Amino acid sequence: MNKNLDIRKVSHFLIILIGLTVFLVYAREYAIPFIIALLIWFIIHELRENIQQVPWLRKNCPMWLQSTIGFIVINAVILLLLELLYVSMSDLLLSIELYESNLDKSLLQINTLTGVDISDQALKYIQELDLAATASTLFEHISVLLGNSFLILIYVLFLLLEESVFEHKLNALYSDEKRKKKIVALFQKMDHSISKYLTLKTIVSLITGILSYIALLIIGVDAPIFWAILIFVLNYIPTIGSLIATLFPAAFAVVQFGEFGPMFMVLISVGIIQVIVGNIVEPKIMGDSLNISSLVVILSLTIWGALWGVMGMILSVPITVIMIVVFEEIPQLRNVAILLSEKGQLKNLDEENN
Repeated sequence: MNKNLDIRKVSHFLIILIGLTVFLVYAREYAIPFIIALLIWFIIHELRENIQQVPWLRKNCPMWLQSTIGFIVINAVILLLLELLYVSMSDLLLSIELYESNLDKSLLQINTLTGVDISDQALKYIQELDLAATASTLFEHISVLLGNSFLILIYVLFLLLEESVFEHKLNALYSDEKRKKKIVALFQKMDHSISKYLTLKTIVSLITGILSYIALLIIGVDAPIFWAILIFVLNYIPTIGSLIATLFPAAFAVVQFGEFGPMFMVLISVGIIQVIVGNIVEPKIMGDSLNISSLVVILSLTIWGALWGVMGMILSVPITVIMIVVFEEIPQLRNVAILLSEKGQLKNLDEENN
């Protein structure tokens, strides 16, 4: 009897898991903008808390105005970054023929240095690869991102509007005051964890991006703003993000200059920045803000990357944080939260309230 019951449970779990995976894959176009909007909403909360630290603003600035200020600031920054990205890519497209010529020259240099005829196959591949078409594809992706930004904007607006009536809905849903307080505490804990992570990670990524911009500007790499923004965004991807962010501008340096000296300069300078910020600055700023196992970070990076691509990698840590916070408050899933946590230590909301 128990054996049949266990088989039934496993079957139900697998069916739900498969159904959820299919849903996540096919709903990605709508789910990703909503999750980004949710994260922006968390950041607005963090900005609002910072505004409330100023006594005069706390007394004279109503909550709706604080939310409006946060909303305008966040969207202005996002639109500015997208505009800079768009302009930088337009400038890069103008020199695409020069980059193709320099790439052929670099491959011939590799052939001369190594004494091995490895460039013929590479040249054949390069000839088949239309760099202009590749750049145009990236250009289209940026345009799609600009289009999605409007949808994200709408989502954020409705989340802020929903926030104003959320308390009334909770009162209608839960007549038990103790139960209602626990649900409110759960949302507050989730809000605090995600907001803190996003704020601190943004500061760390911003430091990395600015320092990398200065290094690339000194070396003379074209469109340093584009590469700095790319480094800033890729830094949100745990573990492998900093590596990819270093390799991209280094590889481009070969294409731009047609020689390998600048590539090594980029690798060394940007690499040192990534090592110092990632291993010294970030641990001091982030501290123990996240209670996630390193193995879980890699697994979530792989899973969400497979489901949603690069955006899934960027969102993997915030999604996992939400899962841990929710799972640790559900008795049936608390063991899962323990496995996802860093040291197997969880703090129940009842303990926090006491």
